[in-house]
Amino acid sequence: MMNNFQRPSLSRFTRLSDDQFLEIHSASLEILERIGVRVHNLDAVKMLMKAGAQVTDEDLVRVPSQLVQAALNSAPKKVTLYDRNGNPAMPMEGNACFFGPGSDCLNIIDHRTSMRRRPLMQDVIEGAILCDALPNIDFAMSLVLPVDVDQTLADTHQAAAMFSNTTKPVILVSYELGGLVNAVEMAEAITGSPETLREKPILTCYINVPSGAVHNEESLQKLLFLAGKGLPAIYIPGSNAGVTSPASMAGAVALDNAGGLLGLVLSQLKREGTPYIVSAMDPAALDMRTLVSPYAYPERGIIRSVSQRYGLPSFALSGGSDAKVVDQQAGAEAAFTLLADVLMGGNIIHDLGYLESGLTYSFVQLAICDQIVSWIKAFFKPVEVSSDALALDVVDRVGPEGQYLKSPHTRRHFREHWYPDLFERGNYNDWLEEGGKSLGERAASRVQKILAEHRPEPLPEQVQELLSEIVTRAGAKIASN
Repeated sequence: MMNNFQRPSLSRFTRLSDDQFLEIHSASLEILERIGVRVHNLDAVKMLMKAGAQVTDEDLVRVPSQLVQAALNSAPKKVTLYDRNGNPAMPMEGNACFFGPGSDCLNIIDHRTSMRRRPLMQDVIEGAILCDALPNIDFAMSLVLPVDVDQTLADTHQAAAMFSNTTKPVILVSYELGGLVNAVEMAEAITGSPETLREKPILTCYINVPSGAVHNEESLQKLLFLAGKGLPAIYIPGSNAGVTSPASMAGAVALDNAGGLLGLVLSQLKREGTPYIVSAMDPAALDMRTLVSPYAYPERGIIRSVSQRYGLPSFALSGGSDAKVVDQQAGAEAAFTLLADVLMGGNIIHDLGYLESGLTYSFVQLAICDQIVSWIKAFFKPVEVSSDALALDVVDRVGPEGQYLKSPHTRRHFREHWYPDLFERGNYNDWLEEGGKSLGERAASRVQKILAEHRPEPLPEQVQELLSEIVTRAGAKIASN
């Protein structure tokens, strides 16, 4: 297992020149300072006013650029998520890349039947187990939105399922503030105290914001709650270029980036030095032929080229596909987007396993993405150029007509090469004898084997009881209202 993966930083790949970055950054500052953005939360508006922002029309806020610069100076450049046992699992800085699934898909393709259906809580549980077992998946998300639980409590059920079935860090998506409060209480029960959780956070929350220009009440509540706790927030204005932001990528990125900077300012006003994770998710341009917002678009890496200059940890999207099933398109789009985001150095890379432009999840696709990530890690593995690796003495000893199979040097080094455990490399007859299975069929078999055999490390019984109590209490509170 190659955790804490970091691609070589000999040359930083970027979509923007320094001058282009400054143009986009300046445009974002102008949006905040001259044009203004809507802030639909009274506490946030009061904090911004107190700090020197101008407010008109109740919640149209204009933020001075010096507040942005102060926030950029105070936010930590490194953010670490820990596993359930308190070990650093995701130290996010520079070009370090970490991979995981997404959340809340409305459908799932059942790996047993290949049929598309509505998801259940058992799918969330099995998804967490699968994330726990796959060696190149670094964190868990809920994958799907289960329909067999009260939808007002689905995020709380999801949090309990993830914490119970993986030791890896959890990235939560909560629908309202209450679900996030419940999840943080669970995490505090697991780590032992709010102070321990703040020192070694095992969760963060992906907060969706309508656009860089409009910041809704629920998103701001969650941001301020996490900042008050000193916990990292992933605050992502996610617009559709051509619909909720300009059709041009520079304009769309400038607007979404302005929204991210507003969230940064608020997080630092609430608690200076609190960790904050910015967007590396470029605004997807609405496909004007189909009116679908695509996931595997090539117009990516631009907003990451901005966050590179800020030096803040970032949240990227790749490993998904606009294909409807696990097919050649799904594999190609997953590979292209994953490689692109690794080249850009996105720190958290999520949505591995997505199909149908984010509407459908596939465990099989996640297993294939795990193998693709393994390939990418091998591609970026540092090259050894030493006297032993150059092997001139071996070349001399073997001679021009010799072969190296029997050489002790071969026995020492052959395991250094990458060996797939899902992609096929055997000869045709061996492949036929093993069933002649396609990649999708082999991946489905792997998923079934993991779910049949893998047993995640259980929570202590008393902690598991506390999580159950939190879920029960949340349900009783909903019922009483």
